Amino acid sequence: MVRQRTLNKKFSLRGKGLHTGQKVHITFHPAPEHFGYKIRRIDLPGRPVITASAENVRSTDRGTVLSDGDVRVGTVEHGLAALYGCGIDNCLIDVNAPEFPILDGSSIEFVNRIRQAGIRRQFAKRDYYIPKNRIEYRDEQSGAYLSLIPSDTFKIHTQICFDSDVLNVQSASLTDLSEFPDQIAMCRTFVFIKEIEPLLQNGLIKGGDLDNAIVIYDTPIPQEQFDRLADMMHVKRKNSSDLGYIMNTPLRFANEPARHKILDIIGDLSLSGKFIKGTIIAVRPGHRVNTGLARVILDDIRLTHAQNNRDTYPLKSKIV
Repeated sequence: MVRQRTLNKKFSLRGKGLHTGQKVHITFHPAPEHFGYKIRRIDLPGRPVITASAENVRSTDRGTVLSDGDVRVGTVEHGLAALYGCGIDNCLIDVNAPEFPILDGSSIEFVNRIRQAGIRRQFAKRDYYIPKNRIEYRDEQSGAYLSLIPSDTFKIHTQICFDSDVLNVQSASLTDLSEFPDQIAMCRTFVFIKEIEPLLQNGLIKGGDLDNAIVIYDTPIPQEQFDRLADMMHVKRKNSSDLGYIMNTPLRFANEPARHKILDIIGDLSLSGKFIKGTIIAVRPGHRVNTGLARVILDDIRLTHAQNNRDTYPLKSKIV
């Protein structure tokens, strides 16, 4: 029997928000059994709390945004992936900004601090979600889909595909959740250079730089435009004729982008509220399909719970 787990003690991190560019202070606290993941906006009056649940997903544009009424918090996927990937069931997260810090664009700093804080086993039994049948979620427009197949363990196999000479088809796998801290957690987010200017114009990635993202430069652009993008991102200018990956540190794995997609899948599927026993097959995954599958799982969990309660406590009927 696997028991629920929480942190042994709290820990804090500081960084900047990827989209807002704001300075962010975030603290992860131990939490009681059956608490799940909850996020508290300590910068707002009353310190409102948002449950990290698929039903609270409000946006998936370059990150997962949760909201409850007018209270929002974004870029939650890397922090939640760290908790889930380290086997934490219950945690209260305090944040003083509308998004989590991006840190280095991966989950590794969260994971390192979880390891330092330690993990405490709780008394209550962990309740797994085990699908009865194959479940799929598709986005016909993009061709993305996630499939969940019943299994005794948690596995992910993903394939990404882009119309790019630098990053075309790439695959990655996770054969057990225990591999997450050392094989997936350090894999960084990525962006194509052609996406940067529109994102900036839409008020996003104000905190993006070459320390927290891999930039994929696959189509030559004029040096003047290349310099302008560098200035907009506050990074050093480079030669526009040099195609490839642009970042301040080398790739951590040859398939780091595909591995990062596994990281995102784990963070988004944590919004189902349970650890999963099943194999995920993901093709062109993204936050929209990831959280879509999480919502399907959540709905199935609630339906099963309602049916079990009905069987235990049958409704009384009467003849009219």
